[in-house]
Amino acid sequence: MPRAPRRLGLISDTHGLLRPEALAALAGSDLIVHAGDVGDPAVLDALRALAPVIAVRGNNDVGAWARRLPERQTFRFGSHVVRVVHDVAAFRAGAGEGVSVVMSGHSHRAVIERRAGVLFVNPGSAGPRRFRLPVTIARIDVVASGLRPRIVTLTPAPARVSSSPRPAWTARS
Repeated sequence: MPRAPRRLGLISDTHGLLRPEALAALAGSDLIVHAGDVGDPAVLDALRALAPVIAVRGNNDVGAWARRLPERQTFRFGSHVVRVVHDVAAFRAGAGEGVSVVMSGHSHRAVIERRAGVLFVNPGSAGPRRFRLPVTIARIDVVASGLRPRIVTLTPAPARVSSSPRPAWTARS
């Protein structure tokens, strides 16, 4: 019998850029959730190499691959019912759904807060830095007392000067 997931990795707003630091921070996750603005299906493929992935479509996800992503997902993590949406403004809990965790992205601002008994987690953005915000992901561990969420700030590698004819800013690893 497979063991229940104990660690969930949460990432959002990669916009086609999956940093090696994000992969390292998500390593060891039993499940990875991408809360939208994936930017490139190769991002999801790389995450799937680490763990099973649940993903939703963000407002910047376009194309046939993106249309296959749902706008929201609901699943169980431990004893918790989790809803994933890109923009938390789109969250609507239906009567009897028992949602106890809401995961979102969109704002690029990392947030962990409880409202009316519901845990809201936004991992911030792991993609291109915007708005002078840090580059972040989130981890949620199942512990005896419930869920322990935390924001992980990534330290992106310094920009390198490249001697290749291709501009360094277009290179992806």
